[in-house]
Amino acid sequence: MPSDAGNRVLIPIHGRLPSRPPGRTIWDFAGQSMGTDWSVRLVAPTGRTRAELQASIDDELAQIIALFSHWDPTSELSRWNAAPAGFWAVSEPFWSVLNAAMDLADDTDGAVDPTLGALVDLWGFGPPGTRTGLPTDEEIAAALSVSGWQSLRLNREARAAQQVGGMKLDLSGIAKGHAVDRVSERLTALGATSHLVEIGGELRGAGVKPDARPWWTELQAAPGAPGPRTLAALFDIAVATSGDWVRRFNVFGQTYGHTLDGRTGRPLTHGLASVSVFADTAMRADALATALMVMGPVDGPAYAEATDLAALFIVRTAEGMTEHLSPAMIAMMEEGAE
Repeated sequence: MPSDAGNRVLIPIHGRLPSRPPGRTIWDFAGQSMGTDWSVRLVAPTGRTRAELQASIDDELAQIIALFSHWDPTSELSRWNAAPAGFWAVSEPFWSVLNAAMDLADDTDGAVDPTLGALVDLWGFGPPGTRTGLPTDEEIAAALSVSGWQSLRLNREARAAQQVGGMKLDLSGIAKGHAVDRVSERLTALGATSHLVEIGGELRGAGVKPDARPWWTELQAAPGAPGPRTLAALFDIAVATSGDWVRRFNVFGQTYGHTLDGRTGRPLTHGLASVSVFADTAMRADALATALMVMGPVDGPAYAEATDLAALFIVRTAEGMTEHLSPAMIAMMEEGAE
């Protein structure tokens, strides 16, 4: 365990023993994909080469871009967004993630919403590029009219989604975590059962290192966040952080973050600076971190407690930043305390 002097140490509680590492050598890989950096650390399995593992990682990331990139006009998502009104069949991998996003939309009463692409573009966070001013009320209303998870109809027998005309899906709030899971699962299938995968701050760890220690990571925190550094042992668990400082722009002295509330069509203004969430998969952690951000500093912690989510909230107040740990997060901290 790293020195806990001045640090908060978190240990996941899931009752499983770590699997034996497949070797004693750690290999590191890194690159860029989906507009962000990625890295992989793994215990090298017997009978595999670095080139083979690198090619497998690259292949998984390329498949995610081909499915879900709204920056690539040839991706399946971009083609669906550009399609005329009607039901359009989608591939099984696309359907699986879209269906998961819709289930989470239902569970969170729309705090997860995969249909906000028109609003994302309008506010300058999509392919059209950044804005120099604010959208008008009329522009927001027009984007809202082709948005909303309750307006997206799915035909499960045909594996098809209805394009109402002008609707734009945006799965970036779940696809990055899904990419982490895909890479992790591919590595496991290749025998690299002990690894740490990160894409743009979303992480998933499996197994332990050759010295039997877990993969340690420091949770991201909003600039100026109170409290100690938070170190987490990622043993067969994932973590994701959503924050208002990651992507934003300023107009007339006001800062607007990239996380949008589908109910208002506008960026969040409730003061929640960041949320970190632990879950069994990176896709779920990624989506729920965004959902809790949208819910805000009151409803977010209440939802985390009701659903037994391990979550850390950083809130901006008039007196400065404060933090809130869900009961499940506190349990992890207490388990890891010496």
